[in-house]
Amino acid sequence: MRTREEALWKTLLRRMTAWFGAGAAETESGSPAAHAADAVIRVDPKERERVRRALERPPATTTLDGEAARLVERIRNETRERNRDNVTRTNAYREFYIRRPEVHWAFLAHMVSRNGGWNMTDLQGELLPRLLATATRGRLFDMLEDANSFIFGDAFPQLLLYEECRKRGVPRFSLLPALGVSRFMQPVWERFWETRDSALLTTALIVNEQHYIEGRIVRDPKVQEQVLSSLPFQAQAALQLNQVYFPYGGRDGEGRQRLAGLILENFGDLAERIEVGKTLYAMLFGIQAVADGAEAFASKTPHTGSRADYWPELFAPLRARPPGGAYEARLDGPKLRPGAERFYSPRLEAAWKRRPLREPERYDWLRDAGEACAYLTDARAKPPFEMGAEACYGLNKLELAALANAALR
Repeated sequence: MRTREEALWKTLLRRMTAWFGAGAAETESGSPAAHAADAVIRVDPKERERVRRALERPPATTTLDGEAARLVERIRNETRERNRDNVTRTNAYREFYIRRPEVHWAFLAHMVSRNGGWNMTDLQGELLPRLLATATRGRLFDMLEDANSFIFGDAFPQLLLYEECRKRGVPRFSLLPALGVSRFMQPVWERFWETRDSALLTTALIVNEQHYIEGRIVRDPKVQEQVLSSLPFQAQAALQLNQVYFPYGGRDGEGRQRLAGLILENFGDLAERIEVGKTLYAMLFGIQAVADGAEAFASKTPHTGSRADYWPELFAPLRARPPGGAYEARLDGPKLRPGAERFYSPRLEAAWKRRPLREPERYDWLRDAGEACAYLTDARAKPPFEMGAEACYGLNKLELAALANAALR
């Protein structure tokens, strides 16, 4: 089965590359994101240097007294309760951000986690089941779920500890190691306590979380062999289908919610993932139209995992007919053909059963403080940021792949 699937994808990739070439979708010229100037969020180099110097000192040891041990256990329990699936995690991030808006990373994580949920449900939606075997889709879901849950399991305890410190008016960041957090983060949180420098904290959390999954997921030999090295995964990257969107204010020329975002070219590259995270941060907090629009979208749109959350004109959370029938083309460029059914995009609860969380390995990823701190630089995003046309272009690619795949069988 694997060999046959690989052969199909080789043929599909060759044909799709020939059909689409290196062309790209046109940017929606009337959108606020299309005409925005560079978005830059500055990281103070003096603060970066303070963090680096602190990390070069030998780490202090902390003994937990009864009260501290109870606090750590309470944080672990609350994290475990919210770490049930993508929907509970995504909601937890936003609820925290509402309480503590100075922690920008929480809202960035909320919006990126929405994308994670959409990617999970795509695997059981209209098109990918016509392109990927059941086992392949299961492996992709496992990787997405592990990355989503591992990041939450590492980051959310930090947020809860900070919130507890704010309630008590006393910093307790020496407890971070007891929560399994890399020592990279302790001086960052201590500086944030003093300065409320959201840029430094957000950038550091991006660096921390991407390093956290680098060894535990991305470099895992099983993930490398079964997912990242597989032709279906590489084909999606080659066809630029790994897209991250922030729905924001206003409507495009087709009457749909506008999208800002970017394309992740190489998930396996640590430096690229960090830069993508920083670019998304600059986009979300450095462009007022995107910031206001994304917050408005998040406040009025519960996260379900279905792409109908943001584009109900193209996607539906319920099937119009039983699965498995012959597929007929539905798209006419950026819109549905007259009379065509919307694409099935299930809610997470309908797509995947909750599964027991995989326990991450316990170790500190930090090896070289200077190398890690070198990532603590300005977050910058260059226009164009508008992704609505690119999203439709990607959907056209998938539909054409599904039609071609049916013809090849």
